[in-house]
Amino acid sequence: MAVATAAAYGGYVPSKFLHPPLKITCKRSPTPPLYISTDSSHVDLRHLQELYALCNHSCHRFPNFDSHGRVEPVDNNKLRTALVNSSVVVSVFTKPEFISNLPSSAELVIESMGIGGKWIQKVIMPVTPDNGRLVGFGRAVSDLGLTASIHDVMVIPALRGRGIGRRIVQKIIRLLASREVYDISALCSDQERLFFTACGFGDDILNSTTMMYTGASSCPEAEQMVVYAGKRILSFPPSRE
Repeated sequence: MAVATAAAYGGYVPSKFLHPPLKITCKRSPTPPLYISTDSSHVDLRHLQELYALCNHSCHRFPNFDSHGRVEPVDNNKLRTALVNSSVVVSVFTKPEFISNLPSSAELVIESMGIGGKWIQKVIMPVTPDNGRLVGFGRAVSDLGLTASIHDVMVIPALRGRGIGRRIVQKIIRLLASREVYDISALCSDQERLFFTACGFGDDILNSTTMMYTGASSCPEAEQMVVYAGKRILSFPPSRE
């Protein structure tokens, strides 16, 4: 039939007889229901430490790595102290089943149409810090008067790319702005730079430079010996012996 049709039109087939090419699109799995909290009491310290490990995130500027490229575990006591003294804490929870068995895009489409009720039941039941799993976190340190800095923004790998990290940063900024703190900085690595740029951060318009204390001094009477252990800088006062 196709040959006959082509012959009838002198070898030319009108577009109305041609089927459009099949378009294949890959849909990203939707973001599961989330609970975003600004109450630091909702953060279980053990779960937070697990989140640091799962994200391979270190609290240190110069972390130590093992042979597999994993950062050293965060110290529980220091993490507890940091959490207590943070001015803003934002934590994100979702139900564990959304992480342990994320359905495929096709399954989500079918179940959202009403074929199968498991996904619908999961969506209807609200997420809370009690029944949810910690999947995202971020905090800010501030004097609550003039300046603030954002630290430790992280989302588990299974849920990255869904805007959760940006929502964490936006929540932190809104809370700081509500206290009239507008000088907000983010100390980030090269890998995190694109993320914070997408969140509205840019180069310092005052051209200021972040300097880090190394323990070295140009004053002869206050000389110190700086020892480099791996990438971490350890400072020791001079011996008096």
